[in-house]
Amino acid sequence: MEKYKEIERSIITKFRKDIWARFVKAVKEYKLINENDNIMVCISGGKDSFLLAKCIQELERHSDIKFTAHYVVMNPGYNEKNNEMILKNSEILNIPIEIFSSDIFKIVTSIDFKSPCYFCARMRRGYLYSKATELGCNKIALGHHFDDVIETTLLSMFYGAEVKTMMPKLHSDNFKGLELIRPLYLVKESSIISWKNYNDLEFLNCACKFTEEASVDEEKSKRKEMKKLIKSLREKNKDLDHNIFTSLNNINLNCVLGTKKNGKYESFLDNYDKK
Repeated sequence: MEKYKEIERSIITKFRKDIWARFVKAVKEYKLINENDNIMVCISGGKDSFLLAKCIQELERHSDIKFTAHYVVMNPGYNEKNNEMILKNSEILNIPIEIFSSDIFKIVTSIDFKSPCYFCARMRRGYLYSKATELGCNKIALGHHFDDVIETTLLSMFYGAEVKTMMPKLHSDNFKGLELIRPLYLVKESSIISWKNYNDLEFLNCACKFTEEASVDEEKSKRKEMKKLIKSLREKNKDLDHNIFTSLNNINLNCVLGTKKNGKYESFLDNYDKK
């Protein structure tokens, strides 16, 4: 059996419960993929986005819902070694990728940004939306997973002073008719790592040029800090991350000081004496 077929088989057999079932559940529960959708699947070169591509490939082949997928890699300025790794993995996994280039790394490293990762992410998003529009797509699929959701929630609370999370889908504010979806929303990172190791695959980790040139200490990143915190707390409560996730779907509005929607704030005092 060819390597890519073994990899595909592992997703729906060995990792059926931890990856495939969770992927399908997210697609159905959050209505992420519909009939006649034209989806641009974004591949960064990491384990998450390549797994996302394989899952969507399988769904495209076997689902009753008919949709089209484009597997796109944006090259923000990767070095030759990283480019070669992406091409090699697309061949191993049998994913027909389309590559387009941008000068994001060049811009970020030439300007003294206080938050280079934030500006890099913003620019990436803009390029991806433009490419999706060019391809006539109505949806962009990203490889964010369950752990990203939990980490984002804690980052918002600890550093943003608000309770919010990473949503499974959202409409673009600047590109009418485009929607961003996250089909790996319920898949845990540990399962993705297990899949990668089981199939003896090697992907890009951090290919950021700013990290290379500025010697940024990854240990000091806030997201890394959240990963360590969650890991340590999970040792005392194995259901910790699940409970955080569930709480976001179980907010008791009778017991919060205030809420904000579409920029409008409402205090619990506004209706306190109307009961």
